[in-house]
Amino acid sequence: MKTVLYLLFLFTLTSVFAQNELSENNAKIIIGEFFRGFHERDTVRMKSVTSPHLQLRTFYLSKDGENKVRYLRIEDFLKAVAARPEDQKWEERLLDYQVQSDGNLAHVWTPYEFYLNDAFSHCGANSFTLTYTDEGWKIILVLDSRRIGSCDN
Repeated sequence: MKTVLYLLFLFTLTSVFAQNELSENNAKIIIGEFFRGFHERDTVRMKSVTSPHLQLRTFYLSKDGENKVRYLRIEDFLKAVAARPEDQKWEERLLDYQVQSDGNLAHVWTPYEFYLNDAFSHCGANSFTLTYTDEGWKIILVLDSRRIGSCDN
């Protein structure tokens, strides 16, 4: 009987800790929800997988060749998504998912290509930081790079 209880305890403990590891499949689901909301102008969907304190940063080269960082407030970002004109189509195509996870902290790297009204606009990479909360995995930080022109490394 002790062996059965020990095995049941061990199985339960393993299941609890396993929930904290972010798998590639779970990363695709969470980030997929974020981008479904982005593509459909559905900020409620986007907020369902993000922390209320989400931080956003964009890294790019200016026309003068200077390295720039743009800090976005989540409120401004969501307003821009929601206010996008009906005739404007934004499509971010994720090319890969690289997931690293340790307990309740995870990092997901997703190279992408961005299309505006089906025409190529730019490319780069997204860096998502997620944390495991009482509500599940939530995105707490999004960093992205933007390259105009050639996307070859």
